[in-house]
Amino acid sequence: MIIIIDYGMGNLGSIANMLHKIGMPGVVSGDPEIIAKADKLVLPGVGAFDAGMSNLESRGLVSILNKQVLECHVPILGICLGMQLFSKKSEEGILPGLGWVNAETVRFRFDADHKNLKIPHMGWNTVNICKDSILFDNIKMPSRFYFVHSYHVVCEDQADILTKTVHGYDFVSSLVHANITSVQFHPEKSHKFGMGFLKNWALS
Repeated sequence: MIIIIDYGMGNLGSIANMLHKIGMPGVVSGDPEIIAKADKLVLPGVGAFDAGMSNLESRGLVSILNKQVLECHVPILGICLGMQLFSKKSEEGILPGLGWVNAETVRFRFDADHKNLKIPHMGWNTVNICKDSILFDNIKMPSRFYFVHSYHVVCEDQADILTKTVHGYDFVSSLVHANITSVQFHPEKSHKFGMGFLKNWALS
């Protein structure tokens, strides 16, 4: 059972619909008892870092997520803000992140040669694979995914980086660390590429 975590941040319906399309139905829930029974978890998110962490805390979800992810090793996929919440902290706020990945979240900063680039980074962009992974099996390269974000994750451990994308400079667009996968792009908005990615993750 795939549980899409409802903590008041993100378009949960789009993710549920995409999972249904690929034959991997997901259940939307913010109930810790249901989350405790999950075979896989999805933490989506759109919005500010501190709001995301505050919502997880206020709904009593941090402890059950720590147990599921760190102790029970349940596979989890973080999407957009969800990816950033996996890091230790963010320049966007003052609250600590979940800290599951040795990484920090920073705002895009461009030098003089790229000062005309827009923030947020919004729209379609390609990903460049940095290491072998079944998550991109049967996905035609170069693959294009949909992004909407002003911040991105910087990994301390380069081995965690799955893909990079260029917006002024290379940034981490997805990572894999043990049972933890996260993506800065929105697979639920990325048509066939997103469907392929989600299916590979769901079956992995």
